[in-house]
Amino acid sequence: MKPAISANELTKWFGEGDLRTFAVREVSFEAYFGEILFIVGPSGSGKTTLLSMISGVLRPNSGTVAIDCVDIWKLTPDQIAEFRLNKVGFVFQDYHLFPRLTTAENVAIPLILKKQNWDESIKEAAHYLEIVGLKNKADLPPVKLSGGEQQRVALARALVSQPDLMIFDEPTASLDGDTGRRIMDFVKNNILTDKRCILIVTHDNRIFEYADRMMRMEDGKIVGIEQGRND
Repeated sequence: MKPAISANELTKWFGEGDLRTFAVREVSFEAYFGEILFIVGPSGSGKTTLLSMISGVLRPNSGTVAIDCVDIWKLTPDQIAEFRLNKVGFVFQDYHLFPRLTTAENVAIPLILKKQNWDESIKEAAHYLEIVGLKNKADLPPVKLSGGEQQRVALARALVSQPDLMIFDEPTASLDGDTGRRIMDFVKNNILTDKRCILIVTHDNRIFEYADRMMRMEDGKIVGIEQGRND
């Protein structure tokens, strides 16, 4: 099976000398297309730092990470930005929606950043809102939506670039149990494909059943990778 992500000896520290603190230590793993991989562990274990290195946000001090066989840290800064815009979709715990924009305008942001025509971008955004079941909310501001609806807007925005890799950082932490499970049902049944890899950082054991595999981290290291409960 072809890996979507191949990380080798990724290491990140902050500070120097006696003040050096390791956030991630020599982490190596692979994640595959068609897979939902959870990264779990206590706060401060290095999960978010690892995500930042994988997604091209934070440069590692040593080690490599390849996304679909592209060693991203050998790219120029402009190439990394373009790679992230086209290949990686992000969904955050707090949604990161712009309150002064409509729902459709929020979803269209990645297309606007690609310098796509405004009207075409809004039309395409409406299509992705329909996919997540929010076509009738396209003209509303985020404040008029429930938490679950705002998370689906964030999903639509992440999908609009048709990324190979989708990264979720605590996607259900702000949601009640039923809403969180509905979001994860949608992710599993409508977003995961054999040409897409989904990486999820979470503390929420209510959604562990959706993982194909679970990678556990402690003190910046991988302490175990196990099969999930996803049937």
